[in-house]
Amino acid sequence: MNHQLTFFSLLFILLTGCQTTLSDKEVAAYKKKGSLISQSTGKELSETLTSKMKSGGISEAVEFCNTAALPLTQQMADQHEVIIKRTSLKTRNQLNNPTDNELVILKEFQADLDKGISLEPRVKLDQNGIPNYYAPILIESKCLICHGTLGQELSRPVDSIIKSYYPNDMATGYSEGDLRGIWSIAFSKPKH
Repeated sequence: MNHQLTFFSLLFILLTGCQTTLSDKEVAAYKKKGSLISQSTGKELSETLTSKMKSGGISEAVEFCNTAALPLTQQMADQHEVIIKRTSLKTRNQLNNPTDNELVILKEFQADLDKGISLEPRVKLDQNGIPNYYAPILIESKCLICHGTLGQELSRPVDSIIKSYYPNDMATGYSEGDLRGIWSIAFSKPKH
């Protein structure tokens, strides 16, 4: 009898503790929070990058990306008590390589973009039941100086500076409006 009680108690905990879907209200709340976090983090990164570009040119901007972008992103993640990541199908920094879940989302966004479908943020539960927010990052014209096509928007001297920091860089060859990557924000597990 005692073993049956233990078994059913464990079964109950497993069944109620593993959430497999989110309500529409929960999805909307995570989208709102994810949007605020990605926008504030993106603004912080963009403003700092622009400042570095103005004060020291490409060299200082690329050095910022190499040494300070991840710590700044971590600082924002700590502030919001989430995990924040920017990833891509073509990474510049190997530390930003996509997880299997992120790879699926990246491919879905790229397929939608290829079909002319407007890209909208998504919220999905991962295999551990943790809500994740994903939002597209699209290439703007100002991004092309470092992410454009070599010999066109991306000059050889700039490419050399980038390669000195990122020898395995794959993040070039983009055009304005291309999918550069995604914001990936993991929230803590919902409490029920």
